[in-house]
This record gives sequence, C-alpha cells and structure tokens, in this order.
Amino acid sequence: MGQAQLSIDLKALQSNWRALDAQSGAQVQTAATVKANGYGLGAGHVAHALAHAGARRFFVALAEEGVAVRAAIGPDLPIHVYGGHMEGDARLISEARLIPMLNSTEQLTRHFEALNGHPFGIQLDTGMNRLGMEPAEWAAVAEIALAQGPELLMSHLACSDVPDHDMNAQQLDLFHQMTDGTGVPRSLAATGGVLLGKDYHFDITRPGIGLYGGDPFTQAQPVVRLSIPVIQTRYVDAGETVGYGNSFTAPHDMRVATISAGYADGIQRALSHKATLWAEDIPCPLIGRVSMDLLTIDISDVPHDPEMLDLIGPHQSIDDLANVIETIGYEILTGLGHRYARRYL
Repeated sequence: MGQAQLSIDLKALQSNWRALDAQSGAQVQTAATVKANGYGLGAGHVAHALAHAGARRFFVALAEEGVAVRAAIGPDLPIHVYGGHMEGDARLISEARLIPMLNSTEQLTRHFEALNGHPFGIQLDTGMNRLGMEPAEWAAVAEIALAQGPELLMSHLACSDVPDHDMNAQQLDLFHQMTDGTGVPRSLAATGGVLLGKDYHFDITRPGIGLYGGDPFTQAQPVVRLSIPVIQTRYVDAGETVGYGNSFTAPHDMRVATISAGYADGIQRALSHKATLWAEDIPCPLIGRVSMDLLTIDISDVPHDPEMLDLIGPHQSIDDLANVIETIGYEILTGLGHRYARRYL
C-alpha cells in the first residue's frame, strides 16, 4: 500500500473530552470545537464520536463546515458558527439549523433581515481584536440584540495558553462588564480557558485542540499516529549525496529508506534535515530535503528493513514535531493532507 496511514483513536478523543468536561462544574456544559474538518481528522467522524461521549453542543468556523457536522450528529444538537452570518449564508444556516455567532452590526442586520426569528448568538471582542463587537459597538446595539433573544454571548481569550499572562484577567474583567446582568448563557473558555479554572468557565466551555491531544492540555491522550510506508531501501556510501540540491552528504556508509509522503501531505519542507521518524523504538533521522511526495530516512540503526516509519506516534506527539520547527501542534494537525488513508479506531 503506497498511502501513508493516519490512525485516529476516537476512544482517546472521547476520553480527552471527558477529562476536559471534568475540569468544570456540573452546571457548566462542555461543548466541542470541530472546525477545520475536525482539526484535520474528519469532522463527521469526530463530531459523531464526541456526541456519543456526551458533547451536546458544537462549534465550527464556517457555515459550510456546519453542514457536514449536522449530517453526522443529527437534527437536534446545536451547532454554532464562529464566523457568523456571511453574505449568502442564509440558506445554509436555515437548512442546517446553524447558530451564527454574529460579529458586527452589519451581521446583526443581515441576520435579522434574512432570517428573522432564527437562533443566533453574539461574539464580543474583549481585546483580541480579531472577531466580535467592541465595547462601544456592543453598547450601541445591545438593547436591540438582547430583545431578540440570543442563544449565547461569547468572547475568546488571546493568551490562555500562558496562565499567568495579564491579558487573561483583563479579558475576563471586560467580558463581565459587557455581559453581566444580560441573563444570556455565556462562553469565554476554549481549551486554555478551561485549564485556567472556574472563573473562566461561565455556562459553556468549548475546547478544541485539547480534544485532539495537543497543548496546553498536557494530560491529553494522543489521538493520531502517522505511519508512512517504505517504498525502497538502499545503501549509500560515504561521500555520496541524497536528495535535491545535494543538500545531504553521507558522512559514512549508510542505509537509507525512501518513504511515501512529503510536503504535498502537510509534512513541511522546514523539517528537512531536522525531523526524526521512528521504527518502533529506534529513532531514524530525516536526511536531505522534504520533497513533494518522498522523504529519505537514515535507517542504519534498524536491524531489518522496516515496512513503515512513524512521524507522529508514541515517541513523538504533534507538539514534539511542531517544536522542531518552532511552530504549534495546531498547524501540524490541521495541515495533514488528504492523501492519507485515514483509519478510525
């Protein structure tokens, strides 16, 4: 089989949701963020598994994503759209029974005119300056918006992965100022906010990366394993070069495996000469450049010709791999390409 195998442990995913749910009180609902095609793992499979674990509310980035999640979880559980109500979204929002999180007066007007009476929420900006109404804009429309009965008021923390960052307390205080006394359910915490403690939990939390085994939820069970098949092995003599640009010269006689994945599969070119793969418990350095479809790996220390090598697995998490090139586990996970044979456990 030429395809690399991406194994997705749905039981680990469910366990991570339960563990994050246990971080907050019984009066707090733990939702699930399944945007970006379930963080690259397949939104339908992920949402279905999380619903069976007990998740009763979901969040996506775009209305189009909500349609796939709706097909997986059935007609009843609420699905919120972070991006709000964009031009042309009315039919999707209506037919898939989505709840747009309206981000501006413009979106508020669009929603009320196109789908009067359809459920909606409001996203507020408490300092991240990305999405949501700023305090002055919210003050100007709050009376009108609240009279229409929003399902949820939410904001998003900019620095929750740094627990002692001053920004966390600043945003919490402003969120209270903007929402106290409204009588509407509230949400401020994603994964990092869940871990900050009960002051940040409000009525609904909406973890994302922690469900999928990523930081800052360091107690998470690993969810993904990426195993890449070996196409060919060869001996490379000392002084010979490997790959494009002659960028690697063998310092001694070596045994090299060529494996079936590359930057077209989301394995970033920046990992050239830096990444490590694993043959069971044996580390195997990536040598030469990452190319579109192939990687070349030093397997000199492996006593046999391996059939597969792991890039992500028991010895290397998504965050371990991300640290090699100073990025984040989110980028590694969501960048995994479409060519992998996805295997759901």
